[in-house]
Amino acid sequence: MSLACQRKDRASRWQLVDAVPTGALGRGAFTVGNGFLQWYDILFELIDFRSFSNLWYWLALSVIWSSASHWVLGVPYDLIRRARRSEEAQRDLEDLLRVNVHRLLFYTRGAGVVSVAGMAFVLSAMVVLAVMGIEFAQAVLCILLPMLPVLALRIRLALQFERGAHGSADLDRVLSRHRATVQVIGMCAIFFTALFGMYQNLRLGAL
Repeated sequence: MSLACQRKDRASRWQLVDAVPTGALGRGAFTVGNGFLQWYDILFELIDFRSFSNLWYWLALSVIWSSASHWVLGVPYDLIRRARRSEEAQRDLEDLLRVNVHRLLFYTRGAGVVSVAGMAFVLSAMVVLAVMGIEFAQAVLCILLPMLPVLALRIRLALQFERGAHGSADLDRVLSRHRATVQVIGMCAIFFTALFGMYQNLRLGAL
């Protein structure tokens, strides 16, 4: 009896029909046995496009913010800590910081207008899609929007180093303070994303 019920349920899920005119099948449908199934139904069966209920999204979110707080203007935090106790590490820190500052400002000044225009286009598209209720766009905005102040702080700090506002003795303090600021922004962003993600999961689960 249970086997018959399973077969009946399987037949209803795949929408089997005995006779369907060929013209009635759209371009996005193909036959399965004696019936048909939309190709995007198969795609959504195999790939879960929901973001806030996907483990990979939360792993990517944690990796992004941990990397943003670990690399301070391209300098790993472990090198900053070693520079407090070693003169050789201090010289490596200064050299690496100088290279990364020049590199960041070179690309900022060279492709600043194009980068701002592209970023504005992407953010505008994501905002429109998020307002329409697309969960993927909402998830992307939860990552991109908090990264904007982080990027602005990096460019501001790079300009300060270029002007010579901070000496060698201040590198440890300035970079550590910048890292702490990024960590605070990251914690607030993760907290808001978690709340919004739980709200979306509860809302969609109730439906």
